[in-house]
Amino acid sequence: MSRKRAIAALSALSAFATILTVLLVAGPAAAGPMAAAAEGGSGGMALLAAAIAVAGSSIGAAIAVAYTGAAALAAMSERPELFGRAMVIVGLAEGIAIYGLIVAIILIGRA
Repeated sequence: MSRKRAIAALSALSAFATILTVLLVAGPAAAGPMAAAAEGGSGGMALLAAAIAVAGSSIGAAIAVAYTGAAALAAMSERPELFGRAMVIVGLAEGIAIYGLIVAIILIGRA
């Protein structure tokens, strides 16, 4: 397996694990605090899901920024006028980590 395929598979796996954890934890928490308290509480699981959301999105963002940053530098070395466009693409890749942080803040608020 090539390195790019291994990294893509790892990114997909971390995204799947993050989404699965968020769905498993946010389901009981969305029912309300009384229902969660009646079930024994899910505060610890919500905090764990928040940690996994941040970790997964940060890993995905790091991989995305690594590839887009390298491509942006290569493009700018040939055509310096592409700086603005290249930084927008790198910024979009960094947005992945911000989405994970937002999900974590929502989960911590429900814990």
